[in-house]
Amino acid sequence: MAFPSGLRALNHPGFRLYFTGQVLSQVGTWMQSVAQSWLVLQLTGSPLRLGLISTLQFAPMLLLSVFSGAVADRLPKRRLLIATQTVLAGQALALAGLVWAGHVQYWHVAALALVLGIVNTLDNPTRQSLVSELVGKGDVGNAVALSSAGFNSARIVGPAVAGLLIARFGIPLAFLLNGVSFVFVIGALLRLRLPEAAPRARTTTMLEDIVEGLRYALLTPRIRLALGVLLVISVFVFNFGVYVPLLARNVLHEEADGFGFLMAALGMGAVSGALTLGALRQARPSLSVTLAAAVVACLGILSLSLVRQFWTAVPALFVTGYFAVLVTASSNATLQLSAPDELRGRVMSLYTLVFGGSVPLGALLVGFVSEHWGVPAAFLGMGAAGLAGTTGLLLAARRPRPPGGS
Repeated sequence: MAFPSGLRALNHPGFRLYFTGQVLSQVGTWMQSVAQSWLVLQLTGSPLRLGLISTLQFAPMLLLSVFSGAVADRLPKRRLLIATQTVLAGQALALAGLVWAGHVQYWHVAALALVLGIVNTLDNPTRQSLVSELVGKGDVGNAVALSSAGFNSARIVGPAVAGLLIARFGIPLAFLLNGVSFVFVIGALLRLRLPEAAPRARTTTMLEDIVEGLRYALLTPRIRLALGVLLVISVFVFNFGVYVPLLARNVLHEEADGFGFLMAALGMGAVSGALTLGALRQARPSLSVTLAAAVVACLGILSLSLVRQFWTAVPALFVTGYFAVLVTASSNATLQLSAPDELRGRVMSLYTLVFGGSVPLGALLVGFVSEHWGVPAAFLGMGAAGLAGTTGLLLAARRPRPPGGS
């Protein structure tokens, strides 16, 4: 069957197989995210220590992403992904075993969060750069939007299911189900058949490859601006793994099921934003629309500083999720379409570096401000700072370019 325009990337069999496995696995990943946050708050009750877990999980992206992009451009992507997904399954099962046995301590969670971060640093640019090989450049924008919609559909299902399971059966089951979920994506990767690329003689070192990718990104204005807006949103908006549990537990005084439904509201907004982007027929996203969406996302974080009731938190999170995902998915598509094939892994490693690597900075800041001045103050400060950064990028984008500038 032929899929309609808004789902046109699914007409490619390889992408369809890969997309299905990814969505099923991501449901488990979101279940683990909720369980891990709730576990840390149970063990410590500390917003700062919750922020530190996010820092450990994302810090490797800050330190190692540029190297992982060069690796992704050198090695067969399918085999590399099978290896990373297998290790991620083991990490989830280790957490399940520790909690089930009653031996889990905060340092266990911290160490395994660091393992997760290291493996994801290699996994993310490889996954991102694989998309264009599965669909071709003509459908990259739609494939990125569908991937984002799938990821955020999992954000709806995973937290809601995790909240119910944790409330009724305890935390370990969420970790176990995440470990099992990797079977689906590993199975899809084993069945995936990609055209064998002719081996390219390497006359450069790994360091020279990294410098080449960085130079290309910094000298390309469109890529530079996309990375700039992504940086602002990543630091000041996308710390939902810290924002939402603090909002649920410290402000709204909800239990695990309420936390799960707040995460689901955020996910519903994100899915709606991704599907909106996927329905657009233009191949290349508009950076002006991306910047405007970033402004609204920052205003959404600001609005959370005023939330005191569950029923007002739900629409605020929906709107914030909608516009935040418009920014990240548009930036992703812009980078993939702007990068030549031989540099795509390195350019997408910069996406991983900015999107994932800057989250630890925001997570620590949110945890610190929340611990000393309260959760609403953290929302107010982060939203205001994000709005200032986005406004600066808007002004820079409107500045007249010198003659001959690209």
